[in-house]
Amino acid sequence: MTRSPNPVLDAVLTRRSAPRLTEPAPGPADLERLVQAAATAPDHGRLRPWRLVAVSGDERARLGDALGEAADTPEQARRAAAKPLRAPLLLTIVHRPVPDHPKVLEWEQLAATSGMVTTLSLLLHSHGWASIWRTGDAVQAPQVRKYLGVADGEQLLGWLYVGTRCSSCVSVERPPLDPATKIAWAGG
Repeated sequence: MTRSPNPVLDAVLTRRSAPRLTEPAPGPADLERLVQAAATAPDHGRLRPWRLVAVSGDERARLGDALGEAADTPEQARRAAAKPLRAPLLLTIVHRPVPDHPKVLEWEQLAATSGMVTTLSLLLHSHGWASIWRTGDAVQAPQVRKYLGVADGEQLLGWLYVGTRCSSCVSVERPPLDPATKIAWAGG
């Protein structure tokens, strides 16, 4: 792909989910700076209806224990327990809507949370890290919610797995989109 003179456009066009991640991951100072920037994503009412729970180091195994407890079979428990070890950093995405807001509907708040995560993913990519947003049935599991401190009224939207793309992993090229198939002009 030819690079454009616009680094934002480059980041959007070249970012890919990375299923295999290794060290390093951003440290606290880098992560805080990137989250501060991601918080500028569109957010009607500036409610910031989200929070992140960072899971790294030995805490990944503890999250794995909670995921394993929520599994139905011993084999599923073994596989679930290993999942958090697939990246050096997991950012737990917690959506915390402001109920009955007079101007900002809950779906708009969910869109703001999703927009922040998308922006954060692009920012991570533009700074040399990689990520993938993972979810699954475990987001509803009481054991997982308890371990992460997800309160009633909050929604666990999964995890942004963060690290460095493995050097032997190849990104799959995306087929280009024909924008004319997705854009209709009113009155035309």
